[in-house]
Amino acid sequence: MEPRAVGVSKQDIREQIWDHMESQNLADFPRPVHHRIPNFKGSYLACQNIKDLDFFARTQEVKVDPDKPLEGVRLLALQSKKTLLVPTPRLRTGLFNKITPPPGATKDILRKCATSQGVRNCSVPIGLDSRVLVDLVVVGSVAVSEKGWRIGKGEGYADLEYAMMVSMGAVSNETPVVTIVHDCQVVDIPEELLEEHDITVDYILTPTRVIATGCKRPQPMGITWSKISREMMEKIPVLRSLRAREQQAGKDVTLQGERQHLPEPGRQQAVPLSAGRRPPDTAGPEASSMEAASGSPPEEGAPLAADVYVGNLPRDARVSDLKRALRELGSVPLRLTWQGPRRRAFLRYPDSAAAQQAVSCLQGLRLGTDTLRVALARQQRDK
Repeated sequence: MEPRAVGVSKQDIREQIWDHMESQNLADFPRPVHHRIPNFKGSYLACQNIKDLDFFARTQEVKVDPDKPLEGVRLLALQSKKTLLVPTPRLRTGLFNKITPPPGATKDILRKCATSQGVRNCSVPIGLDSRVLVDLVVVGSVAVSEKGWRIGKGEGYADLEYAMMVSMGAVSNETPVVTIVHDCQVVDIPEELLEEHDITVDYILTPTRVIATGCKRPQPMGITWSKISREMMEKIPVLRSLRAREQQAGKDVTLQGERQHLPEPGRQQAVPLSAGRRPPDTAGPEASSMEAASGSPPEEGAPLAADVYVGNLPRDARVSDLKRALRELGSVPLRLTWQGPRRRAFLRYPDSAAAQQAVSCLQGLRLGTDTLRVALARQQRDK
């Protein structure tokens, strides 16, 4: 089915899908499907298709949403002895629950563990300090396009869960995202409906098809605090913990409706690491945002040693290549200033100790065939 194109909204597409599934009797319990991720007839068959994805056999830790139509994937993950992580309902008591079947669990017991009741009764909470590295993300959808654009039920929890996993370092832009839907839920979605915080999908599984979307749109690179309301902060305690961490790290955590801190007139802005798109490779304004590292007076109160110089960048390197390498090494800066034409970048860390630790961590870092030069920015300037 195809949504009406003129002036279509996300909610229009949701209502059209829900109405169609109800009128054509395509849904199983619970019904009606309105305001839900629809549990469609043939969901278990669609879930079986995940075994056809090469990377599924290699995954160790799988995050699967608690929606009813994803029950088959949760069961497969448990049968394959993978670590199964399921978000807590509405994130009220944390982010993840780890499903822990009893020793020697039979298939029937595993099947119960894969249900919403099993998630409640056979799981342990996973804290923010847990070293979780999710290999695969499986989300429910109301609608999805073959290009990878996704529409959920409108509450934003799947997008927020992904953003929180990014903040924890649990996923990267390379982590595959899979959704499982009925064939009628695969529709055209106008790209202009997508927002910065929306996740996209790499694979769509239906009862009859496995669709590789080839989606190149970057995933959200962290929590967009300006989209978070005070009400959400009150309802989701784990958000408060993450905000405190990011605030301590020097990130902008201005909430929706709060007064934002504006830069001083004439002050250039550095490129945040959370930016999803590559800045222009020109020696323009972005090249001067950390002139303190290359000889001009530093920003007031900011120690020069908090900046790390990265040189000898390959001529064809992209800022996304460096960001990915920093995330993989667990050395994410507060901000990154890219000076591609000059084959260098500057990384800002909260203090000199963090900068020195980053220098040690990044020694020997390679992009392609080139080994990068890494040093404290002050040392580089002195040279």
